[in-house]
Amino acid sequence: MKKYTYTESKDTRSGFGAGLLEAGRKDPNVVALCADLIGSLKMNDFIKEFPERFFQIGIAEANMMGIAAGLTIGNKIPFTGTFANFSTGRVYDQIRQSIAYSDKNVKIAASHAGLTLGEDGATHQILEDIGLMKMLPGMTVINPCDYNQTKAATIAAAKYYGPVYLRFGRPVVPVFTAEDQVFEIGKAVMLNEGTDVTIIATGHLVWEAIQAGEILEKMGIDAEIINIHTIKPLDDEAILTSVKKTGCVVTAEEHNRLGGLGDSVAHLLSRKRPTPQEYVAVDDSFGESGTPAQLMEKYGLTAENIVLAVKKVMSRK
Repeated sequence: MKKYTYTESKDTRSGFGAGLLEAGRKDPNVVALCADLIGSLKMNDFIKEFPERFFQIGIAEANMMGIAAGLTIGNKIPFTGTFANFSTGRVYDQIRQSIAYSDKNVKIAASHAGLTLGEDGATHQILEDIGLMKMLPGMTVINPCDYNQTKAATIAAAKYYGPVYLRFGRPVVPVFTAEDQVFEIGKAVMLNEGTDVTIIATGHLVWEAIQAGEILEKMGIDAEIINIHTIKPLDDEAILTSVKKTGCVVTAEEHNRLGGLGDSVAHLLSRKRPTPQEYVAVDDSFGESGTPAQLMEKYGLTAENIVLAVKKVMSRK
C-alpha cells in the first residue's frame, strides 16, 4: 500500500477561494457572483484584488444564475458562489433552462456539500446534488478531495468551455495531493495499485479510502484505490481496467447512494462488465444536525465502513 502523509488540514472551500484568485489573475474575463456568502465561499481575496469583477447578488440565487448566464454573452467566465443546496435544488429550473440548455460557460461553485456541513442540519445539507447535476446534458460534475485538488480544479474549470458544477465542503480535511498537480477534467487518479478489490472514491471519502486501504493491507487484502474527482464525464477506461483485474468494486461518496458516483459506476459496469459492487453512501435518507465526524460515523461514511464493504463484496466474487 502506497503511503500518503500530510502536514496540515484545510477546508476544500479555501482551495476554491485560492483557485478563484489564481484563475482571475490568469484571465481577466473571470468574474465572481455570490449570494450573500462571501466569507463562507472564501471569495474575499478575489474581491480585494478584483473589486470591479465581483457582483454581490444577495439572497437571490435564481437571479444569480440568470445574471451569470447573461454575463457569458459578453465572454465573461462567471463563477457563482453559494451553498450546494442553494446552488442546485433551489435554482434547478434556472440552471436547466438558462445555463445547461443554452450551453452557457457558467461555473457553479457549490460549497458546504454533503453531511459535513454539520450542525446546520438537513435543511442546509444536500445529498442529491450530484444526481441532479449529472442528469443535465452537457454539465460537467467535479468533486475534488482536498485543498490542493480543489484549487487545481477551479483553475481547470476556468479554462474549460462549458457549464461546470464544482462541489466542495466546509470541514478541514488532510491535504495530501500535490501542490503543483495538473488537474485533468474527466481523468481519474490512481492512488494505489492493487489486485483484490477496487475502491472508487470521490470528495471527502478519498482520504477515508486511503485509510481503509491501510487497514486492509494489514488484513492481507491488496486494494486498488482510485480517486474519481470528475463524476461526469466519468473515466470509463480507468474503472473498467481496474475491475477487470480485481473482479469487484466498492464505491464511496458523501452523497445519497441513489444518483451519485456509485450509480454512475453501476451503470457503466452493467453495460460493459457486470461486476459485484457495494456502496458506501448515505442510504436514501436526509441528514441531521451534528458534528461532521459524528455524522460521518452515524451514516456509515468512514474508513471502517469501507473495510466492511470490501469484505462483503469480496465474498461475492
